[in-house]
Amino acid sequence: EQQRKRLEAFLTQKQKVGELKDDDFEKICELGAGNGGVVFKVSHRPSGLIMARKLIHLEIKPAIRNQIIRELQVLHECNSPYIVGFYGAFYSDGEISICMEHMDGGSLDQSLKKAGKIPEQILGKVSIAVIKGLSYLREKHKIMHRDVKPSNILVNSRGEIKLCDFGVSGQLIDSMANSFVGTRSYMSPERLQGTHYSVQSDIWSMGLSLVEMAIGRFPIPPPDAKELEQIFGFPVEGEAASSESSPKPRPPGRPGSSYGPDSRPPMAIFELLDYIVNEPPPKLPAVFSSEFQDFVNKCLIKNPAERADLKQLMVHPFIKNSEAEEVDFAGWLCTTIGLSQPLTPTHGTTM
Repeated sequence: EQQRKRLEAFLTQKQKVGELKDDDFEKICELGAGNGGVVFKVSHRPSGLIMARKLIHLEIKPAIRNQIIRELQVLHECNSPYIVGFYGAFYSDGEISICMEHMDGGSLDQSLKKAGKIPEQILGKVSIAVIKGLSYLREKHKIMHRDVKPSNILVNSRGEIKLCDFGVSGQLIDSMANSFVGTRSYMSPERLQGTHYSVQSDIWSMGLSLVEMAIGRFPIPPPDAKELEQIFGFPVEGEAASSESSPKPRPPGRPGSSYGPDSRPPMAIFELLDYIVNEPPPKLPAVFSSEFQDFVNKCLIKNPAERADLKQLMVHPFIKNSEAEEVDFAGWLCTTIGLSQPLTPTHGTTM
C-alpha cells in the first residue's frame, strides 16, 4: 500500500516536469562513473526536483541518436516500486542524457565497500526486490535486464531497493557494445560463450552478485579456506573452501609477493572468463543458512535450462522466509553509509 502511494507521488511530481532540456539543469555533484557514462546529481530548476542525470558520450549519426531517444521512451511506462523512476531522455551536444529518480543511498557496491560484507537478512530483502523487478520487466515489458550487478541495484533512505540501467534500447546496447572495460564479469556462462541467452542469464548475475555481497569480494576465483577464515574471523566449514576444486596452479613467472604474503595476483580478464565457463560455479560458505546457500546454488547452475527461473525463486524458502521477516533495511543502510533517515511518516518502518 505504501509502495503504491510512493509510486503515485512520483508520477504526480513527474507531471510537473515537462520537456527536459540541458539549460534547465544545475549540477550538484558527481554520483559515479560506470560503463559508458557518468552520473551527476542535478537540480532541475523549473520543477525544483533533484534528479540523477546519466550522460553517455556517443559519436553517432543523428538517425541512430534519434532512434535511441525514441527507444528510451519505453522507460516512461516502466513504473514499479522495484525499478528506478524515469523522468526523460534527450540529446544535447554529443551526449545522451537519461534523467532518473535520485536514490540517496547510492548503489549496493558502494554500500558493500562501506560495510565490508552485507548481512544475510539484508540480502534477503535485496533478493526479493531484484526478483520482483526482473519479473516486472519480463511480464509487463518483455525485456530482460542484461546487466544485473551490485552497482545497478540502487537503494534509498526510505528502505527502497530498485534496479537501474537495464537494456531497454537495442540501439543503445549496440552503440555501446565496445565500451566494456572491466576486471570482472557478471555474465552467465551461456552468454560468455555467445549462445542464445534469456532472462535466465539475469538470474546467474543476481546469484553471483549475492555471493559477492555476502562474502565481501568478487567470488571468482573462489576463496580458499585460509581466505574465508580472514573474511569471517573463524575457520569456515566446507562448501566454498575450495579444497576439493582448488584452482589450477598459476603459470610461473607471476610474482605473488606484490599482492601481500599469500594472496594470489588478480586474474587477467581472460582467465576469469575462462574460469566462469569451465570451472564449477561459486558457492556460499557454510556460515550462511542452508536456505540461502540453496537459493544461490539454484541461481548459479551453469546450464540455463536447469537453473531456477523467476517463478521458482519467488516461492523458494529463502524468499518466503525473507518476506515474513521484519528487517529495518533503511536503518541498516543509513547506519552503514552514514545517512540521516528522512523525517517523514515512513521513518522507522520496516519492509
